Amino acid sequence: MKLLVLVTLLWAFSFSLIGEFLAGRVDSDFAVLSRVVLGALVFLPLLRWRGVPTGLRLGTLAVGALQFGVTYLCLYRSFSYLSVPEVLLFTIFTPLYVTLIDDAFYRRFSPVALVAAAVATLGAGIIRFDGLSEDYLLGFGLLQLANMTFAAGQVGYKHLMLRYAGQFAARATFGYFFLGALLIALPSFLVFGDPARLPSTGLQWGILAWLGLVASGLGLFLWNRGACLVDAGTLAVMNNALVPAGLVVNLLIWNRDADLLQLAIGGVVIAGSLWLNARFRPLSPAAT
Repeated sequence: MKLLVLVTLLWAFSFSLIGEFLAGRVDSDFAVLSRVVLGALVFLPLLRWRGVPTGLRLGTLAVGALQFGVTYLCLYRSFSYLSVPEVLLFTIFTPLYVTLIDDAFYRRFSPVALVAAAVATLGAGIIRFDGLSEDYLLGFGLLQLANMTFAAGQVGYKHLMLRYAGQFAARATFGYFFLGALLIALPSFLVFGDPARLPSTGLQWGILAWLGLVASGLGLFLWNRGACLVDAGTLAVMNNALVPAGLVVNLLIWNRDADLLQLAIGGVVIAGSLWLNARFRPLSPAAT
């Protein structure tokens, strides 16, 4: 869980950086493509090309296509219709998808994990529900697709590592994750991208470099490794820890209005959901 907490703190800045400096200024398809390419540069030198089972190779490609490719293309587009707080609000459903997809893998129904995820969703909803923009339906739809593919990628990677446990170090195959994302991001940019809206300032290029190398390259690897070490209920709840963390960053740095009492109450509810899951839900197997 320490890895998930670390990445949560790292990603807390990403929402505001995208919303404040990139959304509406830099082409969203190029922004995603740049993150994929830079993230790939971190792991391609470590990539094991020979001897990797076909299932592991294809599975990691698929996880990357979903969790990074589709997720981030939808996420960046949603900023055209939603404010940063609204984007954070609409990510609160991710825990429900994590729980349901994990249960589908095991062909079971785990009410405790579902209740814990629902409580976390309630806590995040308490934090941010103070009005919606006119385009919220389209933004909401994009975010739900992003939530589902992000959840599917996390759970899929966890089960993939369980199946091929001990065969290879995770860093030796994670490069396939970014190659899978590239299969989505590159065609999307070639078809829908606007070359006239490439980054125009050093700040924008710097933010893309940070998001690509650190938030995506290092962050996604550590998050997925952390996901392998916890049960699905805890993973579901930790997805919503991004909401208060992201709002705190948005409030303190960019001076967005926020109800501190709502933030505190919602944070307590999310913490309670972690306790609920840890207390009553049997642990799922952990990958190595």
